[in-house]
Amino acid sequence: MELEEYLQLVERREPIPAGSPAHQFMHRAYDEAQRITMEYNNSVHDAEVATALLRRLTGADVHSTVKVMAPFQADFGKNIHFGKNVYVNSGCKFQDHGGVYIGDGSLIGHNCVLAKLNHDLRPAHRADVIPAPIYIGKNVWIGANVTVLGGVTIGDNAIVAAGAVVTKDVEPNTMVGGVPAKFIKIITQ
Repeated sequence: MELEEYLQLVERREPIPAGSPAHQFMHRAYDEAQRITMEYNNSVHDAEVATALLRRLTGADVHSTVKVMAPFQADFGKNIHFGKNVYVNSGCKFQDHGGVYIGDGSLIGHNCVLAKLNHDLRPAHRADVIPAPIYIGKNVWIGANVTVLGGVTIGDNAIVAAGAVVTKDVEPNTMVGGVPAKFIKIITQ
């Protein structure tokens, strides 16, 4: 299986059976992502080198205004999409097989987890994975230690309070918090 074929499969949100060619491809891609993130995390880099490493990781053009603090972990890399002026604080983990899309000007706090692979509920198929993308809009602020689950969209200008677990979509211009995350208030301009 090649990257484009895999990305089309996850875009359709098709389950990936354990041991299948797609599952094997995931593991090979994980190994490559780990090599790149280890290089990213094990030295202090100037902005130009850090951006080049993020471009290698994602296989895409990453704008020079993107700042990702080490340590950072991605378990696939090739399905992360950064907007401009994105800031990701240290200790974040992106499970990006199904796609992580981060809009311009968004801020992601320390130790956040973007987990977009789920497992089949049936015990006999528990090792099968089900991809679903995460969409983070423009100018979103995600506090420290937040977990965002697959299939979630966080609307423009939203705030996710520290420690929240986001299991459902977040409306634009709102603040959510808690476990699971619930509406707190509307954000006025």
